[in-house]
Amino acid sequence: MAGRVIFHVDINAYFASAELLKNSALIGQPVAVAGLSRRSVVSTASYEARAYGVHSAMPLHEALKRCPDLIVVTGDYKWYEELSNRFFDYLRRYTPLVEPASIDEAYMDVTEPIKKYHRPLDLAWQIQQGLLDELRLPVSIGVAPNKFLAKMASDMRKPMGITILRKQEIAKKLWPLGIEEMYGIGKKSVPQLQAAGILTIKDMADIKNEASILRILGKHAFSLIQNARGNGSNQLSFTTSVQSLSQSTTMDEDVKDYEEMSVVLKRLAKQLSQRAKREELKGRLISTSIRYSDFRNVIRSTSLSEYTNDDRTIYEHAMMLFDHNYNGDPVRHLGIHLGSLKDKKDLVTQYSVFEQPAINSIEAVIDRLNDLLPDAHLTTAAHIQKKKSKEA
Repeated sequence: MAGRVIFHVDINAYFASAELLKNSALIGQPVAVAGLSRRSVVSTASYEARAYGVHSAMPLHEALKRCPDLIVVTGDYKWYEELSNRFFDYLRRYTPLVEPASIDEAYMDVTEPIKKYHRPLDLAWQIQQGLLDELRLPVSIGVAPNKFLAKMASDMRKPMGITILRKQEIAKKLWPLGIEEMYGIGKKSVPQLQAAGILTIKDMADIKNEASILRILGKHAFSLIQNARGNGSNQLSFTTSVQSLSQSTTMDEDVKDYEEMSVVLKRLAKQLSQRAKREELKGRLISTSIRYSDFRNVIRSTSLSEYTNDDRTIYEHAMMLFDHNYNGDPVRHLGIHLGSLKDKKDLVTQYSVFEQPAINSIEAVIDRLNDLLPDAHLTTAAHIQKKKSKEA
């Protein structure tokens, strides 16, 4: 396989698999992880439960109708996080180029380590068997030249599958799939695309449909079209440094209002920026974490071209990640992380003729005062008036 080689490693039915490790009596049984209230939804179902039609995000009462013998266990999220850390540590034995995609999946750039193996699939098989032997975690692995194709490949054979998806194979393996199966297409977008005649991934890749797709999907359309054509990114976002800064919050109650979540992320970005400035640190890796009401976790990252600790820059990229990955379900926890940190003293700031720093601007002065006085919340009268006008 020419070019870069990307693995997508996905733990099969993660929460259920983690529960089986704690209680071997559950092995072979239909198991669902969910709250005990009948209003709860299923976080993960074992493959035995899936045979009855039980799946994640299904209301628990519906799952119990489909499978009366369903064993329901409440989530032990501290254990899930501990096991997840072991999973990522294991992957980093093979390469430091590991990008966590969520609590139970990761991308690996194995372009260099795979050269040591006579057959390319030997490395994937070794990782799969090692995770099963050492951590007792079943995984599926997608092998491809970029992240999107690797992700799609890992979903093609579950559980315990290994699938290669080359660019020259996408017409046969990828394009016939329904648009609802394409990674990155939100549930709300599917019926709009189908109504426009975009029924398959091939339709997404077709140049004749570009105008319709751009109208429906807006700013995310171009990257999704490129993914469908097999031209996705092969650049991973990761840091080999353990040093990072995070700000997160758990809401008092589950939130579904987009504007409210935007305000929360803006506040977190401001707090994170103030911490980074106090510690004289800048970072290049920005991550947004979303935890839904049923405790499903999504973590997405992006790498910047320059180091920053600016709250507006952090907020804009955190919101971009949120917009691209939020699925519309109620959210209980949000977080922003700044990684790949460097001491500000070690960085030389250069400005182009188009980008002169506004040192004496009112906003810059207020930001500086808020940095020096952590408990202060200074702002301009114009900002307060604008806020009052919106609330009126």
